[in-house]
Amino acid sequence: MPAPSAPSAPAGRSALTRQRRRAAWLFLLPMLLVLALVAAWPLFQTIQFSFTNARLSDLEGAQFVGFANYYEWVDYGGGEGEAFGLLADPIWWQAVWNTVRYAIISVSIETVLGLIFALVLNAEFKGRALVRAAVLIPWAIPTIVSAKMWAWMMNDQFGILNDMLVKLGLISAPIAWTASPDTAMIAVIIVDVWKTTPFMALLILAGLQMVPGDVYEAAKIDGVNPVKVFFKVTLPLIRPAILVAVIFRALDALRVFDLIYVLTPNNPQTKTMSVYAQENLFQFDNFAQGSAASTMLFLVIAMITLLYIKTARLNLAGGQ
Repeated sequence: MPAPSAPSAPAGRSALTRQRRRAAWLFLLPMLLVLALVAAWPLFQTIQFSFTNARLSDLEGAQFVGFANYYEWVDYGGGEGEAFGLLADPIWWQAVWNTVRYAIISVSIETVLGLIFALVLNAEFKGRALVRAAVLIPWAIPTIVSAKMWAWMMNDQFGILNDMLVKLGLISAPIAWTASPDTAMIAVIIVDVWKTTPFMALLILAGLQMVPGDVYEAAKIDGVNPVKVFFKVTLPLIRPAILVAVIFRALDALRVFDLIYVLTPNNPQTKTMSVYAQENLFQFDNFAQGSAASTMLFLVIAMITLLYIKTARLNLAGGQ
């Protein structure tokens, strides 16, 4: 009788793979349960309230009204009528435009500056560790503190920013940066770029650290121009890191609230979707429409994320 054959290598690898997957799910299970409690359940309730006439003062008495909080056409007869709901509110669409504009401009500037800072911090020079730590200070400061600090600096009466610009001759009179409709969004973007560029630099720097040094040595021996090395070697190799940094930062920018709320309160030129939702939820006692706005914000972020991943061909399982 022939001896039983040993299990084949593919079967052994398959068993090991299943064992690793089970171990991974066991480690992930506590996190998934926490996410379900602190994120999934509140999101479900928010979506549910968006289909009711709920008010903050009487959430228990909410009744189902269908899509009325999103869009409802009231026919007055004689060919006349009026649209109500979130999608018929021009203030909401202004908030959508403000949010998208803020996200595109701020993330674009932060990506370029973050790449420049990362390249500088990746170079060898004396005191590099100290410079790396100093660059992270703006990112480490809480957003509320940063917004209040910059609000004082941009004040048209005693702000240091206006004082410096007047002395340099760049402006003839102090500017109310956070109050003027022409400069409010600029002020918000300036503060956001100052605070969040270190985050982008940190993620891109991590990608630069993964680039093999042999590549640069070979290019140096071949006498390749440094600019060409950057565009043909460095940039393609760190592209996955840049894409991840951009998507993380874009998601954060699309749901911005605290910076706008503190720096430019009650300013329609900077009101974002999150601020609009908060006002309806808690200030205007219009909990149902605020829930609808929160649901739409979630859908907008989800669609933009999926579109970005598909367009950039980003592989979340293993890089690019």
